[in-house]
Amino acid sequence: MAPTDKVSRVPEGLYIKCPSCTQVIYNKDLTANLGVCPRCAHHFKMTAAERLAMLFDGDYTTHDDGLVSTDPLEFTDTKPYKSRLKSSIAATGGNDAVITATGLLDGIETEIAAMEYTFIGGSMGVVVGEKVTRAIERAIDRRSPVVIVSCSGGARMMEGALSLMQMAKTSAALARLDRAGLPFISVLTDPTTGGVTASFAMLGDLNIAEPKALIGFAGPRVIEQTIKQKLPEGFQRSEFLLDHGMIDMVVDRRELKATIARALRFMGAAPRAAAASAPPSAPSGPAGPGAGAAADGA
Repeated sequence: MAPTDKVSRVPEGLYIKCPSCTQVIYNKDLTANLGVCPRCAHHFKMTAAERLAMLFDGDYTTHDDGLVSTDPLEFTDTKPYKSRLKSSIAATGGNDAVITATGLLDGIETEIAAMEYTFIGGSMGVVVGEKVTRAIERAIDRRSPVVIVSCSGGARMMEGALSLMQMAKTSAALARLDRAGLPFISVLTDPTTGGVTASFAMLGDLNIAEPKALIGFAGPRVIEQTIKQKLPEGFQRSEFLLDHGMIDMVVDRRELKATIARALRFMGAAPRAAAASAPPSAPSGPAGPGAGAAADGA
């Protein structure tokens, strides 16, 4: 008698194996633990929507959801860029690689931008640059802090120089935020590379990384091929960068929200109710023509 295939009684996707310690984890337990392996603390990737849900206290308002790339260069590699956009939109449910939102983080009204790695590798094109810039400008108008959670392969090559221009655009917006005296916390997750690292991801008043996140400009394989040398163990991982002064903290995801809230309060941000009842503070210096120009520029 020919052997018959046995049908598994376990539903597909009920469990997941940790790539670090090979522990088999019940998916609901992993979700409840914010995507962190309970055995070895390996940090699984999160979607942008999951990031926002983790950081905000409850409901939040998203912005600029309708912005979509127009494929300005009509770019084609192994397939047309328009096809890549269409498939990524269908797969993620979002129109590009970042979600920007306003909500309360431990009672503090905060502008948060969270990048979506499954959308063309979280790459930064014109839409990502525009949405991040608008989020920063909204924060200046509302006198709110900014948190950006980066997860990206860098600038989007399909948009050429237009994508590279977003590095200067977002950095200039952050300079205006700094002149306005408002805090910016950058959260770097695995991976954060290329033009995103070379722009807003490393410009935080406080740069926080998740454990063992790959952070750099060029990847380690490219660097090894260029310099013809073996790189040290853990090169470009968050712990290595912390030891060499490139970032400020490495924080477990389960402690991330509380850490950001403490840092925002230290930087002068206050819960919305407290901020509304506080008397207006005196200006720190004489107002000059430059102050109005900075506000107009925002």
